[in-house]
Amino acid sequence: MDDRPPICPICERPIPPGARQSLHHLTPKLKGGKGGPVVRVHQICHNEIHATLTEAELARDYNTPEALRAHPRLAKFIAWVRKRPPDFHSKTPKKLRKRK
Repeated sequence: MDDRPPICPICERPIPPGARQSLHHLTPKLKGGKGGPVVRVHQICHNEIHATLTEAELARDYNTPEALRAHPRLAKFIAWVRKRPPDFHSKTPKKLRKRK
């Protein structure tokens, strides 16, 4: 039996028991992702994804962990959060994306 904690596919740090975490729908439920693939992520990573990208952007261009990691703003966040302990959490600023 493997007792290692799951790895967050966004920041690639372990998600230890007791860490704030959630499931991220790779395609948002409102854009046809209900019942689709989900990934377990740190809550801080999940908050940053949704503060950065719209549901439409997530469905259209950022529906894989690889695509999310490649987004310039998320890449900057990932570089920062990787220096924190695996159970680190802080508030995410309100929506930072630009409305079109």
